[in-house]
Amino acid sequence: MSIKKRLKKATRIVVKIGSSTLTHATAKLDLGQIESLIRQLVDLKNQDKELIVVTSGAISAGRGKLNLEEAPQTIPQKQALAAVGQGLLMQIYEKIFSEYGKTIAQVLLTRRDVTDRKRYLNSRNTLLQLLDYGIIPVINENDTVAVDEIKFGDNDTLSALVASLVDAELLIILSDVEGIYTGDPRSDDSAELITEISEITAEIEELAGGAGSSRGTGGMVTKVEAAKVSTKAGIITMIANGSQEGVLRKIVQGENPGTVFIPAAERLAQRKKWIAFNLSVTGELVVDAGAATAILERGTSLLPCGIVEVEGDFKAGDVVDIINPQSELIGRGIVNYSAAELENIKGLQSQEIESELGYKDYDEAIHRDNLVCL
Repeated sequence: MSIKKRLKKATRIVVKIGSSTLTHATAKLDLGQIESLIRQLVDLKNQDKELIVVTSGAISAGRGKLNLEEAPQTIPQKQALAAVGQGLLMQIYEKIFSEYGKTIAQVLLTRRDVTDRKRYLNSRNTLLQLLDYGIIPVINENDTVAVDEIKFGDNDTLSALVASLVDAELLIILSDVEGIYTGDPRSDDSAELITEISEITAEIEELAGGAGSSRGTGGMVTKVEAAKVSTKAGIITMIANGSQEGVLRKIVQGENPGTVFIPAAERLAQRKKWIAFNLSVTGELVVDAGAATAILERGTSLLPCGIVEVEGDFKAGDVVDIINPQSELIGRGIVNYSAAELENIKGLQSQEIESELGYKDYDEAIHRDNLVCL
């Protein structure tokens, strides 16, 4: 099926709205722009689309409310402004959506809500129930309590994880630019928009450039990282300019007003999504060439005999990265043994585990059902 047809057919859609789209240069909320986007979202809802909105803007809204000229620099400053701005932002969303007869629900997430397996499932079930009720969830990171250890870092990443969480078919990331260019359009008149990307290469990552605007935390780099997550999960991902007239309508009608990322052919199972996109990786297992080939080409489990080095301090049941001899990330999985146990049995055959440890719970360091190739 063509991308145009898939865009038109998508029924479960996640729309991420960036701070630069929601606010003026003064950091005050752009009410006209917000209402324009909500009208489009309502139109999609009236077409029986299931919508989830991931919104930025709480910190920026708080800054505008307090008339602060400079952007916050410290975590306490950002959290304080988020506390001021979050209520204001949701008040505006609630007012405008309700005027069109639509009900929304505020959902605040932290990293632990998608890395802890039980909380991951609870978050998924709650969002799916809201959709079943016909409600539009409006999601933001819980900036008022999140610290470095539990922050997503930007709402681009959050939107990709949410899209994966709910099995969305389409992720739309709205920003103040059209998408990925061959150069910097602000300084290079010859720069051209790349309308379609089927593989996120090192060259594409380099073109993504640096940080975003003073009103947002995510630049094009974070959007490309988000696209990595969502396309791996089989989700079409579109970056587009949120200020473009009727941008959401155009996309669901099959048009491409920005840069579209073509997803992987196969969608990951829900459990493997949780493994692949887990942000709390606690260690690394460096494997030999034979083990790397077996994992990538034959989809095998990782046995202790293929492990060369053990890095990190993790326990059984934690998520770790799998690294090949060229120091490249090739996979991620849930370990059956702790770091100390694997240090003792690395390089050993499975039948030697019991004689070394005094017990053997598993033949595999990571079972193939708990392993995802990246």
